[in-house]
Amino acid sequence: MKIVFAGTPEFAVPCLRACANLGEVVAAYTQPDRPAGRGRGLQPSPVKLEAIKRGIPVHQPENFRSVASKAELRALQPDVMVVVAYGLLLPQSVLDIPVHGCWNVHASLLPRWRGAAPIQRAIEAGDTRSGVCLMQMEKGLDTGPVLLAQALDIGPTETGGQLHDRLSELGARVLGDALGLLRATIQLPPHPQPEDGATYARKLDKAEARLDWSLPATTLANKVRAFNPWPMAEAMLLGERVRIHGAVALDEAHGAEPGRVLRSGRDGIDIACGSGVLRIRVLQRDGGKAITAADYLNARRNPAA
Repeated sequence: MKIVFAGTPEFAVPCLRACANLGEVVAAYTQPDRPAGRGRGLQPSPVKLEAIKRGIPVHQPENFRSVASKAELRALQPDVMVVVAYGLLLPQSVLDIPVHGCWNVHASLLPRWRGAAPIQRAIEAGDTRSGVCLMQMEKGLDTGPVLLAQALDIGPTETGGQLHDRLSELGARVLGDALGLLRATIQLPPHPQPEDGATYARKLDKAEARLDWSLPATTLANKVRAFNPWPMAEAMLLGERVRIHGAVALDEAHGAEPGRVLRSGRDGIDIACGSGVLRIRVLQRDGGKAITAADYLNARRNPAA
C-alpha cells in the first residue's frame, strides 16, 4: 500500500508514524521551511524532521497549482494521500490523483468546528466533547463525508495544549484503524456531513488574546484555557502586562467595575468581570516564567497598591 503523507506541525507527526507502520510512505509533503526563533533562521517543520529520520523523501512545494507539482505527485502512484494539518488547500485535480482519494484527519466532531483552529475554538466555546474525524476530502473546506470518528470528553480544566496532544494521538489511532481496513480491502462507508450544526473555527490571532473584563468570567476562563500555550491570554494587572496561564471562574455577584481587583491571596487574584469573578491562579510577567499568584504577589508586594 503506497501512501503519500501531507502535514506540517507537531500535531501531524503521530499520524505520519501510523502511516509508516501500516504501509509504504513513498513521500511526505510539508510546508517550506519558515523563519523562526530569535535568529529568524529557516526551520524545518516537525513533519519534515520525522520524515528525514525515517528515510522518507520530502517534498515542499509552495502550492499545488503548477503542472510540475501535480505531475510529481502523480508519478508516485499513491493508493491514498493522508492529509493532517498540512496548511494548503488541495485543488480537485490533486484530490483525484490517489486511487482512494485523499483522507484528512480533523480534530473535531464534524460538522462542528470546520477550519483552522478546531481544538482551541471548542474550548473557547465551552464545549465538553470533542474528537477526531477521518474525512474523505472534497473541494470544500472540511465538508467531505466522514469515514471514521471517535469522540472524547474535554476536561473542565483542560488547556488547548493538553487537548491538542490527546487528539493528536487519537487521530493516529483512528487513522491506523482505517489504513488497516484499507489494506484488508475493506471499504469504509462514507457518511455525508449534516449542514445542521456546522460551525467555523477561524484561525487564532494574537490580538484576541487580550482579555476584555466586561465579558462574563466563564467566557474569560474558557479563553485562558483555549489560548494556552498560544497565543496565551494576557491582561493589564496592577499596572503591568501579564500572561495568564491558569484561571477559574467564580459564580459571584459584585457591584464593582470590570477589571477591578477584588481580593488577592494564596488562592489567587480575583478580578471583577462583566458577570462573575475571574480568579487568576498562574501568571507570567514580561521576561519571566509562569508562577503562582501567591509567588507573584510576594515578588511585588506593595502595601499601597
